[in-house]
Amino acid sequence: MSSDVFRTEHDLSDNFPDFDSRWADLTRDESEPDPADAFVFHFQEVEETLGSDQRWSTWLDVERGSRGPDPRPDWVVTEQAAIDTELGVLKTGKEADVFLVERAVEAIGGNPARSSLLAAKRYRSEEHRSFHRSTAYVEGRRTRNSRDSRAMAKKTGHGRSVAAGQWAYAEWDALCRLWKAGVPVPYPVQVDGTELLMEFIDDGEGGAAPRLAQVRPSKELLGQYFEQLRDAMRELARAGLAHGDLSPYNVLAQGDRIVMIDLPQVIDIVGNPKGMEFLLRDCHNMATWFTNRGLEIDEQELFADLLSMVF
Repeated sequence: MSSDVFRTEHDLSDNFPDFDSRWADLTRDESEPDPADAFVFHFQEVEETLGSDQRWSTWLDVERGSRGPDPRPDWVVTEQAAIDTELGVLKTGKEADVFLVERAVEAIGGNPARSSLLAAKRYRSEEHRSFHRSTAYVEGRRTRNSRDSRAMAKKTGHGRSVAAGQWAYAEWDALCRLWKAGVPVPYPVQVDGTELLMEFIDDGEGGAAPRLAQVRPSKELLGQYFEQLRDAMRELARAGLAHGDLSPYNVLAQGDRIVMIDLPQVIDIVGNPKGMEFLLRDCHNMATWFTNRGLEIDEQELFADLLSMVF
């Protein structure tokens, strides 16, 4: 090995002429710096004892394709030292439950503390679900792994787990695709097995945003809501998709904007034999709600408008 590797006769200031000034700036110390200090690492001990409602962040545990699309919002916490704390139940549903989770990391060294609230949607295995219409929704879909297909057909333990995971990944794929297309949906943070983590849509005051069915907007705001909803449905149709279960209960009202949620059953309008039927039902559900609130909406007109986006 060359002796050049071990040369020490040159002072560090030869290579770093501003070493003294940088030392003063960083330490606010005007004394002569010791070059050896440049190679000293400072560690801060992190509390590793977690509560029963906590876990280490799973951000780096999932596959690369299972993390949210770019451009990633600034509020997404990606630090490995972050901790997930479960804060309670947001919603119980027919096929999944949604929990409120805080992902936070303490200030470490020069890095500030960061945190964000997430909605954790956890799908139940088939024997614990009361969602009985899944067969019609999945027509036209394929399972890549033949072993998984056989297991689901036989309804083995593995098959039931795969089925639950398929719903989570179906919603994940839909959220990623629609978020990138500009459709108002929660930002998908990550998916891991049967758990989908996504943006928590709040009401601006720390609580969860209400469902459209729960609000009584002014006539002006009602019109704005419908225009946003129609634009969102158009973007879905342009991609050849229908929500499949759209109703005032699957749309959140966050101030003066709406956000679509609950998208595991997104329908391929052409590939699914009942695609048109699902699209028309979405139009009927939403047209009926807006009409009942005083805004006359023709469901057939809406249906025809969306079809023009498909073909």
